[in-house]
Amino acid sequence: MPSSASSARSVTREDILEAAARIFRRKGYHAASMQDIARAVNLQKASLYHHVAGKQEILVALLDRALDLLIEQMQGVLAMDAAPEEKLRQAVLGYTRVLAENRDLAAVLLLEFRFLEPEVRERHVARRDAYEHLWRELLLEGQRAGDFHAEDPSLAAKALLGMINWLVIWYRPSGPLTPEEIGAYFARVALRSLVRSGCRAAEAAD
Repeated sequence: MPSSASSARSVTREDILEAAARIFRRKGYHAASMQDIARAVNLQKASLYHHVAGKQEILVALLDRALDLLIEQMQGVLAMDAAPEEKLRQAVLGYTRVLAENRDLAAVLLLEFRFLEPEVRERHVARRDAYEHLWRELLLEGQRAGDFHAEDPSLAAKALLGMINWLVIWYRPSGPLTPEEIGAYFARVALRSLVRSGCRAAEAAD
């Protein structure tokens, strides 16, 4: 068995973050301990502190990573040379895919952020708001083009994200539907609720 010193050299921060995300998802942030994380990466607890200062630092890093993924994906959608309806479809598909393919990270983002300490919570909330703003921009783009009829784009964005967010509770990779099939269904629901009647894009989503 390798010594704790050699284990500490071979374990990376990436290993620690991945293990912590799994544990936070399974046990919750408060119930998880640094000892749990150290054990998951075969380190002594003292050696773990050579990589991270504590659970709060890990939580912040995981939340940042999740938002980085989502913001990058959504910015790519907004940059597309496509009609607003197609952008919305791709946004829904992309968000669904990110949540389904990063289940541990997604659960931390959506369920554990409330345990942030006040000094870092404000920055995180600002980044979450910035991500939601990208969805509002997409809905406003469709509204300006005459394709969408969202009475309140901000509320509509929250509704769309809320619908997809529950994926972290019930989705299982072994289930009957793939992330793509789930995303396609969500996209149909979104388009039917937002696209003006008679628009071909809403019919094409069927």
